[in-house]
Amino acid sequence: MSKALDGVRILDFTHVQSGPTCTQLLAWFGADVIKVERAGAGDITREQLRDIPDVDSLYFTMLNHNKRSITIDTKNPEGKQVLETLIQKCDVLVENFAPGALDRMGFTWERIQELNPRMIVASVKGFGPGPYEDCKVYENVAQCAGGAASTTGFDDGPPVVTGAQIGDSGTGLHLALGIVTALYQRTQTGRGQKVLAAMQDGVLNLCRVKLRDQQRLERTGTMKEYPQYPNGQFGEAVPRAGNASGGGQPGWILKCKGWETDPNAYIYFITQAPVWAKICNVIGKEEWATDPDYVTPAARLPRLKDIFAEIERWTMTKTKFEAMQILNKYDIPCGPILSMKEIAEEPSLRKTGTIVEVDHPTRGRYLTVGNPIKLSDSPTEVKRSPLLGEHTDEVMTELGYSPEQISALRTAGAI
Repeated sequence: MSKALDGVRILDFTHVQSGPTCTQLLAWFGADVIKVERAGAGDITREQLRDIPDVDSLYFTMLNHNKRSITIDTKNPEGKQVLETLIQKCDVLVENFAPGALDRMGFTWERIQELNPRMIVASVKGFGPGPYEDCKVYENVAQCAGGAASTTGFDDGPPVVTGAQIGDSGTGLHLALGIVTALYQRTQTGRGQKVLAAMQDGVLNLCRVKLRDQQRLERTGTMKEYPQYPNGQFGEAVPRAGNASGGGQPGWILKCKGWETDPNAYIYFITQAPVWAKICNVIGKEEWATDPDYVTPAARLPRLKDIFAEIERWTMTKTKFEAMQILNKYDIPCGPILSMKEIAEEPSLRKTGTIVEVDHPTRGRYLTVGNPIKLSDSPTEVKRSPLLGEHTDEVMTELGYSPEQISALRTAGAI
């Protein structure tokens, strides 16, 4: 069975997380991703957060599956010629260098267009055009500049960043969509184009409901679904909302049996209006189903803290999985707080390929995430990440270089 992106060749100049997330996703869909690395060093994440000495780290392996690795010294004139040949033969160049780095290498947009007018150049940057476009950005910086941190955490505490990599991996996902879109448009126009995904923009796109709330706050001065209502104070900006759902269905994280010793013995519970009567029956508060103070969503809003406290008295008598089993019988929306250990050991995630085990020649067997997007006609096979420069000779041969030429380039330090 063919892959969705069979025939697409990606020149991967990315490193660390945002760019490799993008190119790995394209590789999972069948694109031939050629990762260009520095000889002797490679992607810096090969050595970051190592758990086995002198072996590629999990940081690297989990972001570079299904790719081929070649080493090129782009400062070497002969190495630069090899790169020019690659640009002529590839469909997409993906990079997350500092602003202007590609230009300083001699590969401006104009030069790339001369070499290959069908080439798509896709870039991850920290910020788009503006006062901060030359600033260096990492995951947590993007979360802060994109509006996530200011709206995360509890109102009586400082801003908090999330463990989800919405700045790096989130932007990589946005960039992958931009690349596929540009490839589709190229089938109509025959031309390549530039694709930009700024990390600040990507985080903001994932925080759009908070921009929604900012406008509501400016208009009304209050937001009734936030825990600050009715007794708290609202300022000029959207406040931190704790574990509120951020939508029209009030929700909160509640303790379950064993919470005293298990930091993840919690459940997320949503008091959805259509099942309110069922909630009342389950927790033993049947009278709330007809009490005017509780019968409507509007009546319940000022009393949410007390309502969740009463529900928590019930959840604390059940494990999170026992509570799930009971609540799901009545279509009451809820979800267990799953630890990374629980997720790693969940059989259903192994069965769907969301979690996979991969063999590596130096690391051995390890666990990694699989493709989160499933295509019925293009199933993903997760292949191990490449060793540094593992495919240099293979790719050079495909480009038309003879064994003698490859040897000469290696002697010259070009590859």
